Amino acid sequence: MPISNRIVIASQSFNHNARFLKQAIDGLSDEEWVRRPCDHTNHMLWIVGHMAWSRTMVLARLGDEWTTPWMKLYARGAKCIESPDCPTPKEAMVAWDETCSRLNTAIEAASEERLDTPATQGPPSADGKLSGVVNFMALHETYHVGQASYVRCWLGHVGVMG
Repeated sequence: MPISNRIVIASQSFNHNARFLKQAIDGLSDEEWVRRPCDHTNHMLWIVGHMAWSRTMVLARLGDEWTTPWMKLYARGAKCIESPDCPTPKEAMVAWDETCSRLNTAIEAASEERLDTPATQGPPSADGKLSGVVNFMALHETYHVGQASYVRCWLGHVGVMG
Protein backbone atom coordinates (compact mmCIF):
# COMPACT_ATOMS: atom_id res chain seq x y z
CA MET A 1 0.00 0.00 0.00
CA PRO A 2 1.39 3.46 -0.78
CA ILE A 3 2.23 5.69 2.16
CA SER A 4 -0.54 8.13 3.00
CA ASN A 5 0.12 11.65 1.75
CA ARG A 6 -0.61 12.85 5.28
CA ILE A 7 2.55 11.16 6.65
CA VAL A 8 4.81 10.85 3.60
CA ILE A 9 7.02 13.76 4.74
CA ALA A 10 7.27 12.19 8.20
CA SER A 11 8.29 8.90 6.59
CA GLN A 12 10.99 10.65 4.59
CA SER A 13 12.18 12.49 7.70
CA PHE A 14 12.38 9.25 9.70
CA ASN A 15 14.50 7.72 6.91
CA HIS A 16 16.80 10.76 6.68
CA ASN A 17 17.15 10.76 10.47
CA ALA A 18 18.12 7.08 10.45
CA ARG A 19 20.95 7.81 8.01
CA PHE A 20 22.07 10.94 9.85
CA LEU A 21 22.14 9.12 13.18
CA LYS A 22 24.35 6.38 11.69
CA GLN A 23 26.71 9.13 10.52
CA ALA A 24 26.65 10.76 13.95
CA ILE A 25 27.78 7.59 15.73
CA ASP A 26 30.28 6.48 13.08
CA GLY A 27 33.72 5.95 14.58
CA LEU A 28 32.77 6.70 18.20
CA SER A 29 34.45 4.65 20.91
CA ASP A 30 32.34 3.10 23.67
CA GLU A 31 33.79 5.70 26.04
CA GLU A 32 32.69 8.55 23.77
CA TRP A 33 29.14 7.19 23.75
CA VAL A 34 28.81 8.13 27.43
CA ARG A 35 30.70 11.45 27.49
CA ARG A 36 28.62 14.58 27.65
CA PRO A 37 29.40 18.27 27.41
CA CYS A 38 28.14 18.97 30.96
CA ASP A 39 25.98 17.48 33.69
CA HIS A 40 22.87 19.10 32.20
CA THR A 41 23.14 17.49 28.76
CA ASN A 42 22.70 14.01 27.38
CA HIS A 43 25.33 11.71 25.99
CA MET A 44 25.07 9.77 22.75
CA LEU A 45 23.83 6.59 24.42
CA TRP A 46 20.93 8.47 26.02
CA ILE A 47 20.10 10.25 22.75
CA VAL A 48 20.06 6.99 20.76
CA GLY A 49 18.11 5.19 23.49
CA HIS A 50 15.56 8.01 23.61
CA MET A 51 15.17 8.07 19.84
CA ALA A 52 14.59 4.31 19.82
CA TRP A 53 12.08 4.71 22.66
CA SER A 54 10.32 7.47 20.71
CA ARG A 55 10.02 5.22 17.70
CA THR A 56 8.45 2.52 19.88
CA MET A 57 5.82 5.07 20.86
CA VAL A 58 5.00 5.69 17.19
CA LEU A 59 5.04 1.95 16.55
CA ALA A 60 2.58 1.31 19.37
CA ARG A 61 0.18 3.90 17.98
CA LEU A 62 0.46 2.27 14.55
CA GLY A 63 -0.30 -1.15 16.02
CA ASP A 64 3.16 -2.68 16.48
CA GLU A 65 4.12 -3.14 20.13
CA TRP A 66 7.88 -3.64 20.53
CA THR A 67 10.33 -2.80 23.30
CA THR A 68 13.41 -3.91 25.23
CA PRO A 69 13.87 -4.33 29.00
CA TRP A 70 16.03 -1.18 29.16
CA MET A 71 13.87 1.06 26.96
CA LYS A 72 12.15 2.70 29.98
CA LEU A 73 15.47 4.32 30.91
CA TYR A 74 15.05 6.60 27.89
CA ALA A 75 11.35 7.45 28.15
CA ARG A 76 10.07 11.00 27.97
CA GLY A 77 11.31 12.91 31.00
CA ALA A 78 13.89 10.26 31.97
CA LYS A 79 17.16 11.68 33.24
CA CYS A 80 20.54 10.78 31.79
CA ILE A 81 21.85 8.47 34.51
CA GLU A 82 24.28 5.61 34.80
CA SER A 83 22.55 2.31 35.45
CA PRO A 84 23.59 -1.33 35.26
CA ASP A 85 20.49 -1.78 33.10
CA CYS A 86 21.82 0.55 30.39
CA PRO A 87 22.54 -1.15 27.08
CA THR A 88 25.92 -1.16 25.42
CA PRO A 89 26.27 1.08 22.37
CA LYS A 90 26.02 -2.05 20.20
CA GLU A 91 22.80 -3.15 21.95
CA ALA A 92 21.35 0.35 21.54
CA MET A 93 22.09 0.27 17.82
CA VAL A 94 20.56 -3.19 17.42
CA ALA A 95 17.38 -1.79 18.98
CA TRP A 96 17.62 1.32 16.79
CA ASP A 97 17.91 -0.80 13.65
CA GLU A 98 14.92 -2.88 14.74
CA THR A 99 12.79 0.23 15.30
CA CYS A 100 13.83 1.60 11.90
CA SER A 101 12.77 -1.55 10.10
CA ARG A 102 9.53 -1.88 12.04
CA LEU A 103 8.65 1.79 11.61
CA ASN A 104 9.06 1.66 7.84
CA THR A 105 6.77 -1.37 7.72
CA ALA A 106 4.19 0.20 10.06
CA ILE A 107 4.11 3.47 8.12
CA GLU A 108 3.65 1.64 4.83
CA ALA A 109 0.79 -0.36 6.36
CA ALA A 110 -0.94 2.59 8.07
CA SER A 111 -4.47 2.89 6.76
CA GLU A 112 -6.33 6.17 6.41
CA GLU A 113 -8.73 4.89 9.07
CA ARG A 114 -5.90 4.36 11.56
CA LEU A 115 -4.43 7.77 10.77
CA ASP A 116 -7.87 9.28 11.43
CA THR A 117 -7.86 7.88 14.98
CA PRO A 118 -8.20 10.77 17.44
CA ALA A 119 -4.91 11.71 19.08
CA THR A 120 -4.63 10.61 22.67
CA GLN A 121 -2.95 12.54 25.44
CA GLY A 122 0.76 12.81 24.81
CA PRO A 123 2.59 14.24 21.82
CA PRO A 124 1.01 17.23 20.11
CA SER A 125 -1.03 16.71 16.97
CA ALA A 126 -1.69 19.60 14.58
CA ASP A 127 -4.76 17.86 13.16
CA GLY A 128 -5.95 16.21 16.40
CA LYS A 129 -5.43 12.78 14.85
CA LEU A 130 -2.82 10.06 14.83
CA SER A 131 -1.49 11.44 11.53
CA GLY A 132 -0.55 14.64 13.37
CA VAL A 133 1.18 12.66 16.12
CA VAL A 134 3.27 10.77 13.53
CA ASN A 135 4.27 14.07 11.94
CA PHE A 136 5.17 15.61 15.29
CA MET A 137 7.24 12.58 16.28
CA ALA A 138 9.30 12.91 13.08
CA LEU A 139 10.00 16.53 14.03
CA HIS A 140 10.84 15.47 17.59
CA GLU A 141 13.31 12.91 16.27
CA THR A 142 14.96 15.50 14.01
CA TYR A 143 15.59 17.63 17.10
CA HIS A 144 17.45 14.74 18.71
CA VAL A 145 19.46 14.02 15.56
CA GLY A 146 20.64 17.60 15.89
CA GLN A 147 21.71 16.88 19.47
CA ALA A 148 23.60 13.78 18.32
CA SER A 149 25.31 15.82 15.61
CA TYR A 150 26.34 18.42 18.17
CA VAL A 151 27.69 15.83 20.60
CA ARG A 152 29.68 14.24 17.77
CA CYS A 153 31.34 17.58 16.98
CA TRP A 154 31.89 18.32 20.68
CA LEU A 155 33.74 14.99 20.89
CA GLY A 156 36.10 16.26 18.18
CA HIS A 157 34.75 14.34 15.19
CA VAL A 158 33.88 15.72 11.79
CA GLY A 159 30.29 16.91 11.60
CA VAL A 160 27.48 14.84 10.11
CA MET A 161 26.89 17.27 7.27
CA GLY A 162 30.55 17.63 6.35
